[in-house]
Amino acid sequence: MAMATGFIEVFGLATAFVAVDAGCKAADVTVETLDKNKPGNADALPVPLIVLIKFRGTVDNVKAAVEAAAEAAEAHAGVVSKHVIANTEESTEKMLKLNAFDKN
Repeated sequence: MAMATGFIEVFGLATAFVAVDAGCKAADVTVETLDKNKPGNADALPVPLIVLIKFRGTVDNVKAAVEAAAEAAEAHAGVVSKHVIANTEESTEKMLKLNAFDKN
């Protein structure tokens, strides 16, 4: 059975840790490797780094985790976007492991 995947992009690494903590406390989910992006307009953003959080689990748990993470992130630097894929395609699984934190 395929698992759901929830994505939430937030401003800054500290906000990401707060969001991950809230999401994991709210639901029975796991977290894939976090990813980062420094957009071209970074100087115009509240925080010049966007962090992508990837939650995995059942659809209901992932939805609950994403919503809890979004609420926590909004209380800090904010949310860029969020989305839930109810039944992640098998060929997409390896892309979930990709991240830019180990790259310069």
